Amino acid sequence: MSEWIWEYKGYDPAQERLRETLCTLGNGYFATRGAAPECAADAVHYPGTYAAGIYNRLTSDVAGHWVENEDMVNLPNWLPLWIRTPAGTWLSPDTHTLLDHEQTLDLHSGTLERTVRYQDEEGRCLTVRQLRLVSMAEPHLALLRIELMPEGWSGQVEVESALDGTVANTGVDRYRSLASRHLTDVQTGSSEEGTVWLGCRTSTSGIRVGLAARTVVDVPSAEATTVEERARVARVLRIPVTDGHTITVDKTIALHTSHDPAISDPLCAAVDRVGRARDADALLDAHRTAWQQLWRNAELDVPNSAGPVLRLHLFHVLQTLSPHTADLDVGVPARGLHGEAYRGHVFWDELFVLPYLNLHFPEVSRALLAHRHRRLERACFAAADAGHTGAMYPWQSGSDGREETQRLHLNPRSGRWLPDHSRLQHHVGLAIAYNVWQYCEATGDMEFLHDKGAEMLAQIARFWAGMATYDETLGRYRIRGVVGPDEYHDAYPDAERPGLDDNAYTNVTAAWVLARALDVLRGLPEYVRGDLFDRVGLEPSELNMWDDVSRTLHVPFHAGVISQFAGYGDLAELDWQGYRDQYGDIRRLDRILEAEGDTVNRYQASKQADVLMLGYLFSPSELQGLFRHLGYELDDDTWHRTVDYYLDRTSHGSTLSSLVHGWVLARAQRAQAWDFVQEALASDIADLQGGTTGEGIHLGAMGGTLDLIQRGLTGLETRGGALRFDPVPLPEMSEYGFSIRYQGHWGVQLRLKSDQLRITVPDSDRDPITVAFADRTVPVAPGESCTLTLTESGVTGEPRHQVTRDDFR
Repeated sequence: MSEWIWEYKGYDPAQERLRETLCTLGNGYFATRGAAPECAADAVHYPGTYAAGIYNRLTSDVAGHWVENEDMVNLPNWLPLWIRTPAGTWLSPDTHTLLDHEQTLDLHSGTLERTVRYQDEEGRCLTVRQLRLVSMAEPHLALLRIELMPEGWSGQVEVESALDGTVANTGVDRYRSLASRHLTDVQTGSSEEGTVWLGCRTSTSGIRVGLAARTVVDVPSAEATTVEERARVARVLRIPVTDGHTITVDKTIALHTSHDPAISDPLCAAVDRVGRARDADALLDAHRTAWQQLWRNAELDVPNSAGPVLRLHLFHVLQTLSPHTADLDVGVPARGLHGEAYRGHVFWDELFVLPYLNLHFPEVSRALLAHRHRRLERACFAAADAGHTGAMYPWQSGSDGREETQRLHLNPRSGRWLPDHSRLQHHVGLAIAYNVWQYCEATGDMEFLHDKGAEMLAQIARFWAGMATYDETLGRYRIRGVVGPDEYHDAYPDAERPGLDDNAYTNVTAAWVLARALDVLRGLPEYVRGDLFDRVGLEPSELNMWDDVSRTLHVPFHAGVISQFAGYGDLAELDWQGYRDQYGDIRRLDRILEAEGDTVNRYQASKQADVLMLGYLFSPSELQGLFRHLGYELDDDTWHRTVDYYLDRTSHGSTLSSLVHGWVLARAQRAQAWDFVQEALASDIADLQGGTTGEGIHLGAMGGTLDLIQRGLTGLETRGGALRFDPVPLPEMSEYGFSIRYQGHWGVQLRLKSDQLRITVPDSDRDPITVAFADRTVPVAPGESCTLTLTESGVTGEPRHQVTRDDFR
């Protein structure tokens, strides 16, 4: 890797799925995995194309039960561009001799290049160079260019450029036994101009899909025919080639679905668009220009070895959630548009992604929150059906906001299908409320806050107030029967019912949401508040109850630390070293114990940070204030003991775990922080979860590492109408810079260097930005800069902040 280039040399079938994921190209509307265009889906390769928000539902027989699953659909494969020499067989890296193989992902231009030197069965050598893009300038278009050069021979090559509708969702091994064919009514054809097309629809959701491909060659004497087969159509080119001379074939495709606005029919739209598409060079230029604009708006300068990895993470975040996404009704798919793991579902990963987008592409954040608002009614239905009030958002969702979490899940280690209680992770609603608040603080978008935001906050707060029951013995409210972010623990040992009581993360964040909802509702203009109260049926007495609950929710403690949930300290201790010695990698400790006939519910063992998530969401001062609001004192010693306690009892079975631990330990200025940051950075590129990245990136972890640089190490908060800073530079990450958008100011520059943080506001006609740190605030006007100096006090070791202002007009 270099600053902008990721390069893979040689061909390694065992690494192909991982490389395909990391070389995925997308534009926020659709994405295509980085599979070789001459290879069909098999045990090594998996060419997949996914459009944001395109789902379909199928029913499967699972362990004797009929189970319905909704999946993000693998759309018809537009990649096939097959080549054969006079030897007569289609060239493939798995069937022919490879003299060279190199694949290069250019992040700056958003292109994938691949060079292969083949030798056919009769000894002929052919160099094949490929260039691919999924247009960031024109989101319905993609391009695949191949250049062919024979070495030491002349003759004829045959190129087949196809659209393949025979695909299925088979990219995840553990789903292989489930129904997987989502496309039906496939029709194919061609036009007089040589364009081939394919139309189909999803079997249950009825979404129509149209694909069209235009293939041109720069050899006038080439012959072309069209071949139509079952659910597949191809343009076959017979091209004369000469030793040492390069010929070029350009395949341009257009993709539309019936979800698209301003079209009549997706197939007609695709045929029309590909016919009007500019030539390949013009498409490439426009695409590169669009990426340059994205990089300017998301400027990131990290000079050490972390820089290229962070840029790769940003690249994949932007390919999944680009400005084009702002026009769509879609959520944040946990595995991007890069594969079929988690069925393309939306979980809580926006909690880790939106804080970054808020300060760079706020229009995208607004659209993602609007997606949640459109499904607020469905969340209210779910709460009512379960006997609750307010809005109960689903742990997993797809197209329409219903709960998509499966009732059973497969343990691949034991081969057993087990009950899945993860739908009890109601804290996803807390994440949505947190994102509403963070978005509005970062952007100053009072229109959203007073309308959709206030309504979501009110209904989410209503749910948690309704979930709380008063315990006379404790004199506090309790929340029972939930599952926290940890996920390992879904019940007490030998309990008849799933769920845990007083999960600390859930109770504390519920208190925060109730308090923020009250702030918003009480601060609404009178006529707006009246409309909202009428619309959702709120009464003043209900708000009084929210206030009471927000101040008296129970937070359990044991052994001088915050308990992950009530009774956590009574669970057995695990022989961590013994399991590491026996199994090596114990990230999925739950699967190991279940295969042994045991359960992780018996032990003080966490999959990922749970209590420590509080230190991820809230700054130390805000967290201490929140505990005081609840009637508890959380001093530094108690928090540090809590961090140490769970650090020793976490297996890091989620990519988010190392991210959160790195963030929390950095804020606590602990030496181990960099180890966890490095693991978070390497999670996908090194596939640390053991094969999962080949099924799709971990978007939350990628977005979270960007936010670690943006907010974690700088202590940046957008709170109370100010940019607040409390830098905690790591020795390994002591100098870097980035830019943000803040409340209408574009390109605010931040530069962390050693013990200084400089903030520069570009020239504009807008009001000054308020910069806050420690106990002082400074207005920084457009064209000015301020420098925050961090020094160590010889008495307490606490940071002392100083500021200087410089005019950089």
